[in-house]
Amino acid sequence: MEIALKILLILHLVGLAGLFGGVFLQIKDVVKGAAEIPAGMVHSGWLMAASGVMMFGLHEAMDAATMEGRIKIGVKLLVLIVIMALLLANRKKQPVSSGVMWTVGALTLANISIAVLW
Repeated sequence: MEIALKILLILHLVGLAGLFGGVFLQIKDVVKGAAEIPAGMVHSGWLMAASGVMMFGLHEAMDAATMEGRIKIGVKLLVLIVIMALLLANRKKQPVSSGVMWTVGALTLANISIAVLW
């Protein structure tokens, strides 16, 4: 189980890197007003969601989850749902509003902060 958790954590971090990296990739275009949402950002969000839910399930199966951990995961999942809604709603729009990209970046940073600081 521990190996499965570590593999899922690696996948979760790869998804995080893809999502956050996609925001950084578009910063120059956001300033110009020509940003777009690459497909990799959407796929990275799905990877984060899937691996996070599986990690939560493994913690539950191992009886390692606490109530505080469940609340933390619930908050992180809610933030990720908002991120995914923004990405999916604006995926086909060209160019994407700069506010959408900054919001996705800020929410991704918030999700990282919740994971590390809580």
